[in-house]
Amino acid sequence: MADMDPDATAHTDEEEPLFSHLDLFLFSLIIGLVVYWFMSRKKPEPIPEFKKLDTPAPSTRETSFIEKMKKTGKNIIVFYGSQTGTAEEFANRLAKDAQRYGMKGMAADPEEYSMGELSRLSEIPNALAIFCMATYGEGDPTDNAQDFYDWLQENDDEDLSGLNFTVFALGNKTYEHYNAMGKYVDKRLEDLGAKRIFDLGLGDDDGNLEEDFISWREQFWPAVCEHFGVEASGDESSIRQYELKVHTDLNMNKVYTGEIGRLKSFEVQKPPFDSKNPFLATVTVNRRLNKGGDRHLMHLELDITGSKIRYESGDHVAVFPTNDSALVNKLGEVLGVDLDVVISLNNLDEESNKKHPFPCPTTYRTALTHYLDITNPPRTNVLYELAQYASDPKDQENMRKMASSSPEGKSLYQNWVLDACRNILAILEDMPSLKPPIDHLCELLPRLQARYYSIASSSKVHPNSIHICAVVVEYQTKTGRVNKGVATNWLKNKLVNGHKSTVPMYIRKSQFRLPFKASNPVIMIGPGTGIAPFMGFIQERGWLKQQGKEVGETVMFFGCRHKNEDYIYQEELEDAEKNKVLTQLNVAFSRDQDHKVYVQHHLKKSKEPIWKLIHSENAHIYICGDARNMAKDVQLAFYEIAEEVGGMTRTQATDYVKKLMTKGRYSQDVWS
Repeated sequence: MADMDPDATAHTDEEEPLFSHLDLFLFSLIIGLVVYWFMSRKKPEPIPEFKKLDTPAPSTRETSFIEKMKKTGKNIIVFYGSQTGTAEEFANRLAKDAQRYGMKGMAADPEEYSMGELSRLSEIPNALAIFCMATYGEGDPTDNAQDFYDWLQENDDEDLSGLNFTVFALGNKTYEHYNAMGKYVDKRLEDLGAKRIFDLGLGDDDGNLEEDFISWREQFWPAVCEHFGVEASGDESSIRQYELKVHTDLNMNKVYTGEIGRLKSFEVQKPPFDSKNPFLATVTVNRRLNKGGDRHLMHLELDITGSKIRYESGDHVAVFPTNDSALVNKLGEVLGVDLDVVISLNNLDEESNKKHPFPCPTTYRTALTHYLDITNPPRTNVLYELAQYASDPKDQENMRKMASSSPEGKSLYQNWVLDACRNILAILEDMPSLKPPIDHLCELLPRLQARYYSIASSSKVHPNSIHICAVVVEYQTKTGRVNKGVATNWLKNKLVNGHKSTVPMYIRKSQFRLPFKASNPVIMIGPGTGIAPFMGFIQERGWLKQQGKEVGETVMFFGCRHKNEDYIYQEELEDAEKNKVLTQLNVAFSRDQDHKVYVQHHLKKSKEPIWKLIHSENAHIYICGDARNMAKDVQLAFYEIAEEVGGMTRTQATDYVKKLMTKGRYSQDVWS
């Protein structure tokens, strides 16, 4: 305290200044440093650089088809439920047609829009919704129409009284649930108050789907004109949807080389994997299954290690094939073009969600190899649009005739194109005067679609591998040409010889499932490659037995032509029988005796034990293979068993089998 007194005394003697020299110096230094920091620090990016105004508006703009139609002056919208691309193709044709009737149309994927807006369509004058709906599998909606189907089922209170609509359904008569999705949409929209302005169209792919569509369309447009009081413009000229841009100095890293979705997605693989982002699986096994004969049945194994892909027995594997390079090269020669030019086809409708018909920029070679279907007979709209490029008036006349609904035109198309199996190359070769520009041809050809195969393995036994069983398609046409199945020939050439062969693939879930309770008996009927899913089922039942689970009877009916030629998986089946995984193995060799013997004959031979399994033991029945003949004959055999052993009338037997289907105890994985 004594040491501080002098200072204290001094402070009272004289008034102290507010800031000392040291304070002022430090204060000035701080101010200077702050100013220096503000002046010298990195300037922030100017706000306009963020381009905030260019960001797409939230979901309204993207999912509102009503706003899009208003903005672009459209009054017709064509929704499509498409699995193989045909319904989408028909939708695009109908949207294009609208222009010839003084209207404006757009094709739309229901998956991309809010379908709850259907009730608002009345806000647009003379508006019409068309639905091109394909049926997939056992009466199911296509993948892209599943959400729309769910919405229709769940919204009983929806008022669609202001909606004008029509439906064209795409199906196949050989299937049990013929055109189920189209019929459902047609009835459901009416139930919700919508007004049908033209009758439901039924397209049958077992007959002539193209002819069914043309006949329906020819009557549909006059009905539209009458309903809305408009007239056809009479303008039948070709309407281009895309314009060509040739790239001369583009960085090749920005060019698509076969990817389905994201550029370079095959180089840098990122899960999850689906139809827009397939996984490149390595082929680890590719062996011929049959010992003889002129056919080639094959077993392939795809490695999915590290992909995080999961599958169940009964699911389908989808593969994206490529066209034969010899066909592609011939097309280039016939058209006289350089296939390695880098191009883009850009949609003339800037508001369209579909900017290009296939991934662009790319080369013509890549488009014809990976993206376009060049092996199926072209549809009539392609012939109609290409007719203008034929220098011979007779060729022009015939091409336009084939696209008409006249009996003569339909007959010509049936005989010259369909029955003769002429693809686009064959048509160009057999009509030398036809020289279309390659960009217009690429605009018109449909997309090359993924091919689906029933998986021939169980993930319980093979978690990192997917097995495929297929027969190579190859046949001679009426013109003497040899046509080859795109996917099966491509798969056949995926050799395992040190060179890494890969297959772009994804999984499509199926309802074709083993019973939840392993103790339920299963009856499997699958001749030829129809055995595929049952190889997975047998593996899984064997695995369940090894786990100590109680496994019910497992009965297999298989069929082939000759025991010594095409009894595929013979060793595996006989081992499964020896190990009691298969409790009964019945094999029909159709051509090893004078009279034909098929799976349904063996089924009838075992009618008493089969009826006991079905009627008393809750057995599940599975059928895989040909829909046109085999599946129908097998179903008939079950009717007869119910009559002969169960004492039912034919009507009762039919109802009985239908009830089994409804309960999920009679499942089919069939194709035609």
